[in-house]
Amino acid sequence: MTVIKKRLGDLLVENGIISQQQLQEALVKQRDLKMKLGDLLISHGYITEQQLIEVLEFQLGIPHVSLFKYHIDPAITQIIPESMAKRHQVLPFMKEGGKLMVAMVDPLDYFAIEDLRMTTGFRIEPAISTRDDLQRAIARHYGLRDSMSQMMVELPTQEEFQETEITDEASPIVRLVNQMIQQAVQLKASDIHMDPSEDYLAIRYRIDGTLRTERQVPKQMQGYITARIKIMAELNIAERRLPQDGRMKIQLDYRMIDIRVSTLPTMHGEKIVLRLLDQSSGVESLDQLGFSEKNSELFRQMIERPYGILLITGPTGSGKTTTLYSALNHLNKEDVNIITIEDPVEYQLEGINQVNVNSGVGLTFAAGLRSILRQDPNVVMVGEIRDTETAEIAVRASLTGHLVLSTLHTNDAISTIMRLRDMGTEPYLIASSLLGVVAQRLVRKICTECKEVYVPSVQESIILQNHGIKTGQLYAGKGCGYCNNTGYRGRVAIHEVLKIDDALASLIASSASVEEVRYMAQQKGLVHLMTDGLMKVGSGITTIQEIMRESVSHS
Repeated sequence: MTVIKKRLGDLLVENGIISQQQLQEALVKQRDLKMKLGDLLISHGYITEQQLIEVLEFQLGIPHVSLFKYHIDPAITQIIPESMAKRHQVLPFMKEGGKLMVAMVDPLDYFAIEDLRMTTGFRIEPAISTRDDLQRAIARHYGLRDSMSQMMVELPTQEEFQETEITDEASPIVRLVNQMIQQAVQLKASDIHMDPSEDYLAIRYRIDGTLRTERQVPKQMQGYITARIKIMAELNIAERRLPQDGRMKIQLDYRMIDIRVSTLPTMHGEKIVLRLLDQSSGVESLDQLGFSEKNSELFRQMIERPYGILLITGPTGSGKTTTLYSALNHLNKEDVNIITIEDPVEYQLEGINQVNVNSGVGLTFAAGLRSILRQDPNVVMVGEIRDTETAEIAVRASLTGHLVLSTLHTNDAISTIMRLRDMGTEPYLIASSLLGVVAQRLVRKICTECKEVYVPSVQESIILQNHGIKTGQLYAGKGCGYCNNTGYRGRVAIHEVLKIDDALASLIASSASVEEVRYMAQQKGLVHLMTDGLMKVGSGITTIQEIMRESVSHS
């Protein structure tokens, strides 16, 4: 196939996808931003990635490939060096005689095609792939292969090693760890787990809340990888018997990634977990949190009150911090003094005073909160209420003219009231101070690229009807390159928002039971966590299986 040399902008104008004026505006922006035209048009909302693919496929006959469907021979990927594949965003996936089929984000990049031809000696046949599919494929097929091979050859098998082997940027171990982190970022992983066993070190990524093993590294590399990560996080490299916690920052593709590091001694060596925080992603607005219209209105009413305490509850990894930061961002105005105390500070917010807990020098949540209250704050955010002392200070602060936001680990909104009571807070103080509680979970969203309609089963229909939802069709993802063949891509929160009014406050003050409070809350229209989730199922956002997995034990 010979590609007709047409310019992308002209092609899009000819097909009525964009106007001539939009093209000229984009070309002006392109000179300033130095982006490829296709990337710029997509990022600025002029076109969608799917529109671009369709124009190139149907107008120029450039085939569209889903790389996850191909079993790509490692010998083929070796034809194009990894550095070149990443620079041009290309991946070879098939070879026929002197012709090399190459997936590209921009198949009209004739400079890249010519560079590939000169380097490989093959005639290059371009195909178009989505950016995410291609990046995942590059990460999967190149990934850590070259660095691991080089390590196996260059590194000795004994535990002792030269300092340069874990500090020199050109060292294979340094490149290996960097590539491991880069791959996790490309796959949008939230955590990297390094789990030692008797025979190997398992590298696992948590993506959309689910852990999956990415690869198994030979046991002899374990000590080098552990030492390198400790050096990066400024931990004690010689201490292997005690847990350690650290932090590091690295820059990848112009993005700053903040990484929290935790080590834990096990029978087969130290287990390491890296928590990845993408500082460039920014804090979500309230509209992006996934609240239903009713819950969004209740949440806004509570955070805009001048004083009182609002609690966000849920298990670890349920998005509580994201919700808190979004609320703080909404309240962050010139005439408002906001101070937080966190363990640790996850995202840095401009205009907000953020304090890190440091138990080693006596700066606990309780001690920090006492000091914060002497700094004339309007809004105080306490990362977590962990003990009776912190709960008492937080409640009293909310009664003396401060808006206090914090988190607790409870299963639902109602049980939060009982948890405060169990922590020794008097019922009348809870009733006087508590504005409300938001309980939440994160569920996986259906992949928009492979989303399919299906008729719900009898059991699914019964579940939906029991929660007042009537629909003749549901959605599920069949699996594709976008979602790593899982059918899910990204996550959304489901919520249970309890706003405390006078009647509920009176009930709480009288030490009413959980059942009594729950009954009254339901009479006043409390939407249960599962019901909110099933409403999102009816809207085609997620699946019943996801909702049952996350909320059935709390219904």
